[in-house]
Amino acid sequence: MLSRLGGFSPRHLTRLFHERVGSTPAVYVEAVRIEAAQSLLAAGATVTAAATHSGLGSDESLRRAFLRRLGVTPSTYRSRFRSTTHPRDATPTSTTSPTPRRVSAPDPPPPR
Repeated sequence: MLSRLGGFSPRHLTRLFHERVGSTPAVYVEAVRIEAAQSLLAAGATVTAAATHSGLGSDESLRRAFLRRLGVTPSTYRSRFRSTTHPRDATPTSTTSPTPRRVSAPDPPPPR
């Protein structure tokens, strides 16, 4: 556990992290994972691949996180913001799609 490495109790580490970063470690990690999944989906990855490679684990976990943070499902996000060519017809899926909404992860704590 991370708190043991720092010599803190889990609760104290959470307090320090929140004080410096502005969120809990769990919220920060989820934000970073959602941002990674957004990039993967925008590049044309499948929902399953985005879930696996972003660290969210499963399609269902990714779906819940997207709905909670972005208000859309990963499939909807992918279809709106995909920037690659669809393999079936070799035509761009969108040429005028808006910029994807990004989840901003808080800055990491400054070094001591």
